[in-house]
Amino acid sequence: MSTQILVVDDEQLVAFMLKAAFESNGYSVVSAASAAEAVTTLAARPFDAVITDMKMESDSAGFDVVRAARAVANPPAVLILTAFPILARDWRASGADALLSKPSNITQLLDTVAELVSQRRRRATRIS
Repeated sequence: MSTQILVVDDEQLVAFMLKAAFESNGYSVVSAASAAEAVTTLAARPFDAVITDMKMESDSAGFDVVRAARAVANPPAVLILTAFPILARDWRASGADALLSKPSNITQLLDTVAELVSQRRRRATRIS
């Protein structure tokens, strides 16, 4: 089964480009155009990773996505991808695993997500 990723971004072009980049590297990608849509999607099915923008319906909508991801039974790795500066203590306190700034090098983004998913799977193996 391929790695399942949820991409959350209200900018259609960004979501499309992320979806295309990840799918061309063997990932299965679902997109959500808002934090509210992401919360519903996270409740409906499992994901290995979530990549979320920060500023969507509100300046901190990305944190709503992080909280929703952390609330599911088998939480996915969560990466915040944003064009706006966020203090490390704030995104870490939210429960996110990593933060990258837009624009981001696609290779770095792919590598970061692969590492986060790998770490998540290692933790899950140790727990079971």
